[in-house]
Amino acid sequence: MSLFVGLDVGTQSVKLVAYDPDAKRVVAAHGAALELVAGDDGSREQHPQWWIDAIRACFARLDASQRARVVAIGVSGQQHGFVPLDAAGEVLAPAKLWCDTSTSAHCDEIMDAVGGVARCIELGGNPMLAGYTAPKLPWTRRHRPEAYAKLAAILLPHDYVDFWLTGERWMEYGDASGTGWLDVRTRRWSAELLAATDPDRDLGALLPPLVEPHASVRIAPAIADELGLPREVLVAAGGGDNMMAAIGTGNVAPGVLSMSLGTSGTLFAHAERPVVDAEAGWAAFCSSTGGWLPLICTMNCTVATETVARMFGFSSRDENAVLADTAPGAGGVVMLPFFNGERTPNLPNARGALFGMDPTNATRGNVYRAAMEGATYSLRNGYDALQGAGLSFESIRLTGGGSQSAVWRQMVADVFALPVEVPTQPEGAAFGGALQAMWAHARAQGRTTGIDAIAAEHVAVDPSLSVQPDAAAVAAYATHYRGFLRHLDAARLLYATPAAGA
Repeated sequence: MSLFVGLDVGTQSVKLVAYDPDAKRVVAAHGAALELVAGDDGSREQHPQWWIDAIRACFARLDASQRARVVAIGVSGQQHGFVPLDAAGEVLAPAKLWCDTSTSAHCDEIMDAVGGVARCIELGGNPMLAGYTAPKLPWTRRHRPEAYAKLAAILLPHDYVDFWLTGERWMEYGDASGTGWLDVRTRRWSAELLAATDPDRDLGALLPPLVEPHASVRIAPAIADELGLPREVLVAAGGGDNMMAAIGTGNVAPGVLSMSLGTSGTLFAHAERPVVDAEAGWAAFCSSTGGWLPLICTMNCTVATETVARMFGFSSRDENAVLADTAPGAGGVVMLPFFNGERTPNLPNARGALFGMDPTNATRGNVYRAAMEGATYSLRNGYDALQGAGLSFESIRLTGGGSQSAVWRQMVADVFALPVEVPTQPEGAAFGGALQAMWAHARAQGRTTGIDAIAAEHVAVDPSLSVQPDAAAVAAYATHYRGFLRHLDAARLLYATPAAGA
């Protein structure tokens, strides 16, 4: 009769799933939308209180009898965000998010301070990229000096939610590796990278302790009472949304490739050793299961399709009708969907662009399809780097909002020339949080159950949503993808230097 709750604190919404492991089904799923504050300088921010309010709303919609059955909670959170706290645990400023590119100039400052990109990768396993947590610190020091002067604790979004739930601060290795400060090989903070971020302050003293991914802490009594939960509820270590989505899609052992089509697009695989690329073709992250998670992240995925839908005044729910008269290649229309700048490839100052339009192909259907194709091609470009490193896969596990689109599922199969499977649980990150909570609960009770065994038992795919590549479309997309890469090469030149006034 126990229920395990997974919370996913995303960019667009907070999602809650309550999972019954005996019945092997999600018995409740609720969501609450979030606002986003966007600035012309590339800033993207949210107030952490919005996350808490949304979580409260989700729990309020959960039936009281179900809340009484909850035994553990696992929190997934958007990676890289910077939540600054003062000595009393109060938030000092809005949280700068993963899609914030206003800090891009500070990436070079940090890398130059340690001796360049190669040295940065040597120290931590990754270069400093726009969106990572580290460059948000010097930005805050420069633009919010009063908040920086009072800074007493550095938390990531999921850490902050855990802090609210329990009153305790901690960080686990997966999300920590997205700060830019963690040496992913040793799972320890790099003193050199921290000093390069601020040579006049001991930033390491502001970071919470690192914990194992199966760790847990009991919920604070006052929060349990407020949410209508038992006071014995455990809060698992949690993790970044990509790490939790890996668990939720069963990507906890080598050989599985997961793809998430959400606000951002991600590709990730499980590894049992650090997978570091000297050319930084992918992010060399740790997983939230004790392994490693080589990851490709693009900053623009459903952002592109939703922007086009808004531009033409239709809903993404109408995509079948909108795309009815389109075909692979979008009639020659090509989109570089870099509305938020881009991480892979590393073009933080890039912006979205359309090419190849003429009086006959400039239709809303072709532009919408070009947005979908551009987001998929961007992920394929990152996948090429993984293939170049000798990694190979037999299928793709698809999750995120885009996975519910039949057109997009087939497009992924055709662009990657791989079969596509869709887990039965569409909210991969939230479901991964629930499964990690199961793991933490079992360990707290003295059982040695592994996360791989839990995933094998509880992660299932929906055969009705599985698709195979279409040979003709695979050949067509191979040609169109090469055209996309030519436009991408032009964008690299156009956006190679910081934007004017940056």
